[in-house]
Amino acid sequence: MKKQVLGHSDALVSKIGLGCMGMSSIYGNTDRSESIATIHAALEKGITLIDTGDFYGDGHNELLIREAIQGISRDNTFISVKFDGKLHSPNMTQRSGNYRPETVKNFLEDSLQRLGVEFIDLYQPARVDPNVPIEETVGVIADMVKAGYVRHIGLSEVGEDTIRRAHAVHPISWLQIEYSLFNRGIESDILPTLRELGISLSAYGVLSRGLLSGTWSKYRVLASNDKRGTAPRFTSENLERNLVLVEALREIAKEKQVTVAQLAIAWVLSQGDDVFPLVGARKRSQLQDSLGALDLNLNSNDLSRIAEVVPSELVAGEYYVVPREKWFL
Repeated sequence: MKKQVLGHSDALVSKIGLGCMGMSSIYGNTDRSESIATIHAALEKGITLIDTGDFYGDGHNELLIREAIQGISRDNTFISVKFDGKLHSPNMTQRSGNYRPETVKNFLEDSLQRLGVEFIDLYQPARVDPNVPIEETVGVIADMVKAGYVRHIGLSEVGEDTIRRAHAVHPISWLQIEYSLFNRGIESDILPTLRELGISLSAYGVLSRGLLSGTWSKYRVLASNDKRGTAPRFTSENLERNLVLVEALREIAKEKQVTVAQLAIAWVLSQGDDVFPLVGARKRSQLQDSLGALDLNLNSNDLSRIAEVVPSELVAGEYYVVPREKWFL
């Protein structure tokens, strides 16, 4: 597994990370033993980056990871945690957002206990609290870095101005945000800002919530508790248009003798050494398929063909009900 230095740090992190959100029972019926086996398989394959959040299953996810990493050297794991508390809107555009210094310290203490670790490698607010300047939030995390409870600081789902303000308080190691062939909006201003400041990108949603997995059908019916059901990108008309793009991508995948998912992940990997895609595998079989992307090297001709068959302007619908730009601070 290739490793890369992360942002403003001396940490060598695996180029692909395992996003564990989908392993929490609140997001659907999951097999706990299979989830743990998947984490073990990821570590065995050289994945060191394990990504979680304190609100994933109301702490369930951190407890799951604790069980999975028992007896494993911390030198072989890089644990990133988003903090926030419980969601309070179904489309994830608003959160509890109490990021005052005393609350952040409590969140951190709770995560350390649930994970059973002495420090968290990277700690980040899940959103921005409109009532608390980002400087205060990052400042208290910086205090926890000095105290040894946190190694690095990240940000999630913020805009260019917030990135600059936070980075002026303490070096930011990465920004975590959605980035895929179906969502390239950060390329105009956010990604250039990250590169100007030397901040890495933690890319989630690299398969666009399954649309780029190559297994989606326009006839698929989402479960009533599936949060994708309210997303404009998944409405019947938009879904049909998006799946046309997937089929065009499938033709290139067939030529390469890879899956659509592997091609989509390889595209994200090809965007730069400072980009760390997260794969949300819940099963070992899904993980194995995702890791096949590491063997696929896309040249300039490949990337041009992919851009031709999946032009960003033809992707139909936002993922969130409220466009991300409306809630950036």
